Amino acid sequence: MSEAFWKTKSLGEMTRPEWESLCDGCGRCCLNKLEDEDTGKFHYTRAACKLLDLGTCQCTDYKNRAKRVPDCVTLTPMNVPDLGWLPESCAYRRLNEGRGLAWWHPLVSGNPATVQEAGISVETEAYTEEGISIDELVDHIWKLPKAKRKK
Repeated sequence: MSEAFWKTKSLGEMTRPEWESLCDGCGRCCLNKLEDEDTGKFHYTRAACKLLDLGTCQCTDYKNRAKRVPDCVTLTPMNVPDLGWLPESCAYRRLNEGRGLAWWHPLVSGNPATVQEAGISVETEAYTEEGISIDELVDHIWKLPKAKRKK
């Protein structure tokens, strides 16, 4: 039995399917974020990108997302280290930092439902950004919860 690809390959060595499978489908990266100019700290809001399906936490137009949402950032092995707004729980960030995947990640658990069980998914907390102005986003700041412990 061979070692899991995320344990043996760097982000840059992964195939496209391997790279895509790292996304746990939590939707956290699709939340609007505000950066504190004084501290550089990022604050997440409950307001999600208009393309995020809040029932599945999947992009409704993944292929064309960057065209439809100009500030959508396409993750690459090259830019992950520079994206300080990636959630601490994000597989791309975790692997880049040498932390490995969490117990609830579907590649580890074998079950996509563990993302919800761990409280990582935004599906019950987020709402669409439509109708919320940039100036109003500060009223929607939300502290991302830490993952629940394994049962």
